Amino acid sequence: MNPQGIVLSGGPCSVFDEGAPQLDAAFLEMTRSDGSPTPVLGICYGLQAMARLEGGEVAPAERREFGRAHLHIDDAAGLFQGVPDGSIVWMSHGDHLTRLPSNYRVIAHTGNAPIAAVASDRLPHYGVQFHPEVVHTAAGRLLIENFAMGICGCRGDWTRASFVDEKKREIRETVGDAHVILGLSGGVDSSVAAVLLHEAIGDRLTCIYVNNGVLRKGEWEEVQAVFRDHFHLRLKAVDATDLFLDRLADVSDPEKKRKIIGNAFVEVFDRAAHEIAEEAGDRPAFLAQGTLYPDVIESVSFKGPSATIKTHHNVGGLPEKLDFEVIEPFRELFKDEVREIGRLLGLPELIVGRHPFPGPGLAVRIVGPVTRESLAILREADAIFIEELRLSGLYDTVWQAFAVLLPVQTVGVMGDERTYENVCALRAVTSVDGMTADWARLPDDFLAHVSNRIVNEIRGVNRAVYDISSKPPATIEWE
Repeated sequence: MNPQGIVLSGGPCSVFDEGAPQLDAAFLEMTRSDGSPTPVLGICYGLQAMARLEGGEVAPAERREFGRAHLHIDDAAGLFQGVPDGSIVWMSHGDHLTRLPSNYRVIAHTGNAPIAAVASDRLPHYGVQFHPEVVHTAAGRLLIENFAMGICGCRGDWTRASFVDEKKREIRETVGDAHVILGLSGGVDSSVAAVLLHEAIGDRLTCIYVNNGVLRKGEWEEVQAVFRDHFHLRLKAVDATDLFLDRLADVSDPEKKRKIIGNAFVEVFDRAAHEIAEEAGDRPAFLAQGTLYPDVIESVSFKGPSATIKTHHNVGGLPEKLDFEVIEPFRELFKDEVREIGRLLGLPELIVGRHPFPGPGLAVRIVGPVTRESLAILREADAIFIEELRLSGLYDTVWQAFAVLLPVQTVGVMGDERTYENVCALRAVTSVDGMTADWARLPDDFLAHVSNRIVNEIRGVNRAVYDISSKPPATIEWE
């Protein structure tokens, strides 16, 4: 393939794990077409695998390091050109490099990692213990630009416009004269995918919007109005509330919830597709989805090994045998990129700027069994939280915000009477791509006001708490 450079990524394994992926030494001996050595950047596990292969030593860290750290730069040339000393970087590792390979030197360190970045004196090989690819590494983009453009000599000529043109062409070539159905949720991903496909193949796209019983307050009616009246897309709305809730009855395990919803989702699609075929005389051959790269990474690796963190309903929750060929135009993109594509396609900011919402909906925001009563409570709490964020001008300052209903009851006092009711957790995070996230520092008086409204207006809740966990080590959703 004659790459301009190689990035060895991080991963969930320890280099000491049985079956952990090993690095082929040939990658460190490659040359480019002009005869120059191929630059290599090892990130976290990639650094450890590279250093170990070249004679360095890796050992479990006495103190694991997750989250923010201050990077102190020892050599500002090359990889760290223009990166301010003391910059925030994002750590996520349990092992670390304890002895350098020969001909390597330390070029940066943190308080907990004496070897936070290294460089070879012999070859254009570099390694960092932190993750420059995530948004919470302040100068991560600059570091990657330094490697890709400065060290590797790559050009930055990829554009979203060229991506849109390429995907439209791919879709037309793949689909031909066939029809496509798309699972529309009203969220950013499926909405942008719907408009992209509609521009590519017109009315040969039919969007199917399913009420799975775990939507947010007013969402069922709102999405239908937007896409029928504003976008004029072919839309088939199917209310399958009873089917989904009956199957979710007494199920507490979050992975089972996701699988149940994913499988029921496909069943409903299949039935709707038969109805569309009867109406149009042509059964759709393709199923389009707004799957993003973080969905793929957290469900099943796109390229190489990764841990299954949770099964996303539109990735690992699908049965192995489908009657449709799947089209996922955004499978290698992050949400911030999809938002920009949506703006390029002319979608309104109301849709493009909407907070992410999981495919399994409120089912994974109710920790424990899903019931109609618990759904009613959570819908009201979530609606209050989002309403207040919008009224306070805070909605667009956070990546995602929502309420979670916990399987915990606590003692409270209301009107001098003892209560024993549910706990509602509020979650708001800042992020760009969803791969990492930090809890949003919402004003105290705002949180107090939201808590007061929830407890006073919703029967069944007597306590609200605020989640201050980052991702990692937590995930954004509770399940």
